[in-house]
Amino acid sequence: MALPILYSYRRCPYAMRARMALWAARVQVELREVSLREKPQHLLQISPKATVPVLQLPDGAVLEQSLDIMYWALQQNDAQGWLQADAQAASALISMNDGEFKQALDRYKYPDRYPERSQLFYREQGEQFLQKLETALLAQRYLLGEVASIADVAIFPFIRQFAAVDSEWFSQSVYGNLRVWLAGWVESALFDEVMQKVAAYVEG
Repeated sequence: MALPILYSYRRCPYAMRARMALWAARVQVELREVSLREKPQHLLQISPKATVPVLQLPDGAVLEQSLDIMYWALQQNDAQGWLQADAQAASALISMNDGEFKQALDRYKYPDRYPERSQLFYREQGEQFLQKLETALLAQRYLLGEVASIADVAIFPFIRQFAAVDSEWFSQSVYGNLRVWLAGWVESALFDEVMQKVAAYVEG
């Protein structure tokens, strides 16, 4: 029986969260690591946008958005209970992450591309979201309660990126609860598993 085909890029945060959901759901896939300089023709055929992750199901259906892949995987097998949290609250938090916070993250990480403002300005923009997460984590272990949810997994790779821009600053920042939360995901067996290096896929 044919497996779903997952086109991925190891360091892409969108691909990270898709892989985490697939692995947590124990959905077996054919993993194809993409070389960004030489994208496979099959990927371009099934998804002209040519950005990862992309999941092609055995029936030919194609999922081109990381959240769609996450929800599809968890609907097959939500072994960790990630969909049990308030769906509206999870969606709202993920939308903030993927919208304003991602925009600030891109500018903070690559300030030379956005010289209109200083890197500090962009960091402070991103911190508005960090403060919201820190406040949530004052009262509970995860973003929406005492157990992990899809919101934690969808947001984690982007907080990891933000923290890495200036790791010394982040390690001394006021976001103590967020640091503990982030470390828990970074050090998890699941994240270790999905971050294993694989050779780039070559067609044929």
